[in-house]
Amino acid sequence: MSEVVIYTDGACIGNPGPGGYGVILTAGKLRKELSGGFRLTTNNRMELMAAIVGLSSLKEKSKVDLFSDSRYLVETMRQGWVQKWRAKGWKRGKAENVDLWERLLELCEQHEVTFEWVEGHASNPYNNRCDVLSVQAARGKILAVDEPYENGETKNSSQMLFDFKE
Repeated sequence: MSEVVIYTDGACIGNPGPGGYGVILTAGKLRKELSGGFRLTTNNRMELMAAIVGLSSLKEKSKVDLFSDSRYLVETMRQGWVQKWRAKGWKRGKAENVDLWERLLELCEQHEVTFEWVEGHASNPYNNRCDVLSVQAARGKILAVDEPYENGETKNSSQMLFDFKE
């Protein structure tokens, strides 16, 4: 099984506002950077999107250490809160961004993922680079539409932000 390290970050100019995500994947000496932006979204959605994009880019089942400065992402996964929300049909008051949590859970079932928190805007060069990528993406001229967010459909799973079918 391949071992991969993924660093992620999300940014939002205003909250809500234009947002972006940045991802760095490393495996041995290989390194790949990914980023993208949306015209209207939230910082939490971009933190989740970064993890989704990183995991979605893997071509085979992998052992993944995923680093993020988002306690929202890391603690929700580590504490098993999102699995509890899903088990209760997403009916709990804290279940926001259901469309993205569902996709993230699907990806975590395909890989062995460990979520690690890293302090943001500190001395970690990978986290700092992800921050630069996410802010640049949020400031882009042509930004995608986060349809579930803009349509107020983030509390149910009827629509996904992207069609992730391969």
